[in-house]
Amino acid sequence: MELYERKIMAVDDHRGIRQLIDGILREHGFTRVILAGNGEEAMRLFLAEKPELVILDIMLPGEDGFTLFQKMREKENVPILFLSAKDGDEDRLLGLGLGADDYLTKPFLPEELVLRIHAILKRTYRVTEEREKSFCIGNREILPERALVRYKEREVPLTAKELLLLAKLNENRGRIVTFDALCGAVWGDSYYGYENTLMVHIRHLREKIEEDPSHPRWLLTARGLGYRLVKEDA
Repeated sequence: MELYERKIMAVDDHRGIRQLIDGILREHGFTRVILAGNGEEAMRLFLAEKPELVILDIMLPGEDGFTLFQKMREKENVPILFLSAKDGDEDRLLGLGLGADDYLTKPFLPEELVLRIHAILKRTYRVTEEREKSFCIGNREILPERALVRYKEREVPLTAKELLLLAKLNENRGRIVTFDALCGAVWGDSYYGYENTLMVHIRHLREKIEEDPSHPRWLLTARGLGYRLVKEDA
């Protein structure tokens, strides 16, 4: 599927912002745009339309964007970009720590929004379209095509970022992958400032692939350098 054929949903309680985003997207070639003004409407359209990327405001009437984010991710592992007037580091880290694919503050440059959307779509759907083979980490099987970790009879979903991190680590299995290389694989060229967020994603990833996340056996830290995924025969 071509990049511009991806269906994008924008959720914002401000009608002017919704229209602005709609205009920006259509001007840059995205014609499959869905708009919602509150959480209830957003969830109804999300389930019916199945968008392939969501632009989500945080300060919504009723349920806030963080809560809506979690509800959406319980249904579909869709990439989500927070777009918010809340520009504090705490809110940004919370949003990214939940597993959001990016966080952009208002006011924003139209070109920057489009560039971030392009980057997210390329990263997310490149993994799916390449249809990578499954691989094992200890007694857990990683299924990139389905974004799942399978353990015994359980299946645990992986976020898009976790999948990208695992792909980069597995590609270099047994070798240290630097912080910069991992951030670049997940956030592209605009990764500066995401080092702390990387640690959050690594912690969540360990919870899914390790027997004891506090004492990892497979995903090890190379202090001051990066991380290493241990080989099966190590």
